[in-house]
Amino acid sequence: MIKNISTLALLLFSGLIFQQTNAQTDQRIYKIIDKVSADSIEADIRKLAGFGTRNTFSDTVSDTRGIGAARRWIKSEFDYLSKNCDNCLDVFYQKDFVTTEDGERIPHDAWVVNVVAVQKGTKYPNRYIIMSGDIDSRASNTMDFKTDAPGANDNASGMAGAMEAARVLSQYEFESSMVYVGLSGEEQGLFGGKGLAEYAKENNWEIIGVLNNDMIGNIEGVDGVIDNRTFRIFSEPVPPNETDRERTMRRFYGGEVDGISRQLARYVHKTTETYMPEMNPMMIYRLDRFGRGGHHRPFNDLGFAGIRIMEAHENYNRQHQDIRTEDGIEYGDVVEAVNFDYAEKLTAVNAINMASLAWAPPAPKNVEIGGVVEPSAKLRWDKVEGDIAGYKIYWRETTEAQWQYSRFVGNVNEFTLEGIVIDNYFFGVAAVGKDGHESVVVFPSGVFR
Repeated sequence: MIKNISTLALLLFSGLIFQQTNAQTDQRIYKIIDKVSADSIEADIRKLAGFGTRNTFSDTVSDTRGIGAARRWIKSEFDYLSKNCDNCLDVFYQKDFVTTEDGERIPHDAWVVNVVAVQKGTKYPNRYIIMSGDIDSRASNTMDFKTDAPGANDNASGMAGAMEAARVLSQYEFESSMVYVGLSGEEQGLFGGKGLAEYAKENNWEIIGVLNNDMIGNIEGVDGVIDNRTFRIFSEPVPPNETDRERTMRRFYGGEVDGISRQLARYVHKTTETYMPEMNPMMIYRLDRFGRGGHHRPFNDLGFAGIRIMEAHENYNRQHQDIRTEDGIEYGDVVEAVNFDYAEKLTAVNAINMASLAWAPPAPKNVEIGGVVEPSAKLRWDKVEGDIAGYKIYWRETTEAQWQYSRFVGNVNEFTLEGIVIDNYFFGVAAVGKDGHESVVVFPSGVFR
């Protein structure tokens, strides 16, 4: 028998904490983390590096050397995975022809060929989460398509990560569709990403987000730092194709750091901290590294949410370098410099975020906010299709990077946060599935009185 009120209160409180914690986690996510294999990733990186060079303009006929052999092998691996999941993957080449007139880094006309594997969702087949890696590599001279360029970290690591994610996630069913893709032409001008982004636009894909993985295997930076826990998430603040009206609204209502790519970055940050607290996700408020680019950018250019996930400490001696030793310094992107356990961790980061997004309901649309010169903030939105648990309102102080506060408000399409002054916070709304998985937070795009 419980003998006093304090003991009863303690037990009730403990039960409440258990329920809240249980509601925020899904045991399937932990199993996905456990299934990602460093050995599998290592084998794929070694295989890719073994093609000598994977320069986009290298040999396409040989079965052992060049980008042609590499992409055929990648496709065969995706085909093999599909057979093991009852043909759950639609595997195909997506390609575009480029000529010397398309850029300064094109030595001759050629096809830029991507390898795509699509795992269709059971409920929302036209909603896609994309994980990309790059097939191609380069030597010191990007126009040199004959010199050995193993590209073990840049970017066999990202490609191997996408293949490993496909191996693990293809054993599950998801409501939304997954895309695992190897993109080509990255080093010559992001041509592969541009081609697939345009293909997605032409086929009316509803892209939830693009997780571009470019260099996920190095832990020893040229700055001398060794770090196998931290990784960077690059995201631009607002879409580059926003309208003049959206730009004007932002001036008066805020949202300078609340575009769709930034919300995707916050989602990855939050999911990682929830399920992989040993990792240290570092959000970078920039499209990419200073003055540089990656294959998420072409998707951003067309208005799709996309981020870059990569190592925190780069070693420039291992990037875009001919294999050599000068003044005692070893140059070249070789397998021996890749940390496979770290690549496993970042692959798991991708896999759990893809799973969380694909198990979540669609994000609410037409989110609007009101409450000017009132002591409360009001939000309303269009309900999503399907049987879901409801919606969660998020808010944060205007100088904070992450959402600080939240409230589950049930399966409604409007709610008033009493006592929360609209002037002092930023707000957003997410849809919540019955298994607890949430959509990306949606920042208000309109106002009402």
